[in-house]
Amino acid sequence: MSEVRVQNCGRVSTITIDRPGSRNAIGLATIGQLEQALDEVATTDCSVLVLRGAGDRAFVSGGDLKELSAIRDEAGAIAMASRMRRLLDRLSTFPLPVIAAINGHALGGGAEVAVACDIRLAASDVRIGFTQAKLAIMPAWGGAERLAELVGRSRAMLLVATGRTVDVREALRLGLVDEAAQRDEFDAACARLADEFAQLGPEAARSIKRVIASARPHDHPHLQEAAVRSFASLWVADAHWDAAAPART
Repeated sequence: MSEVRVQNCGRVSTITIDRPGSRNAIGLATIGQLEQALDEVATTDCSVLVLRGAGDRAFVSGGDLKELSAIRDEAGAIAMASRMRRLLDRLSTFPLPVIAAINGHALGGGAEVAVACDIRLAASDVRIGFTQAKLAIMPAWGGAERLAELVGRSRAMLLVATGRTVDVREALRLGLVDEAAQRDEFDAACARLADEFAQLGPEAARSIKRVIASARPHDHPHLQEAAVRSFASLWVADAHWDAAAPART
């Protein structure tokens, strides 16, 4: 069964991560299916891409620790983090505007997925947090750099180093979220926002994305090697496995 679904409706493409057993956590198969989904959307004449998680409990709950815990060496950790970082760099530089429909909590790697998108719409009852520090690791998928762009250096340092989560009101104040909607109105609000972008022709949407991306790049490939190597050294350390043990049970 596919863990990633693509739906095209008019000029709106929607990619849904559907892993109910792991709160939409990302495993290795999920990465491959997301890559294929982006390939598929890139061939359409859509004007906007919406990325969301299935259900209403989680947008993305991060990496699938039960699966990824099999990676115990630095080389494997580097390979895993590099592949996911390249995927999110591709999402951040995707030709179409990308809306993160944060329908549930976005924690750890899920927060990194959210900030790789161009626009973030959140349900009013969700929480967002770069919680990797609680597992004695750090963001490695480009999220720390993108967070610093969105909220500023000192606030990014505070959020990443403490691993604290914020509610939507605080996320709006920080600039981490762009718009919010009440839970019972979320799907309708997401549809309205996507429709606003869909009013653009495909070429206009791509041109706007291209110009803004040129003025303010949202990917930092030159920082990848240092980030993933630092992540990998933390991943294989005993402190990480001790902290992650409860999350894997």
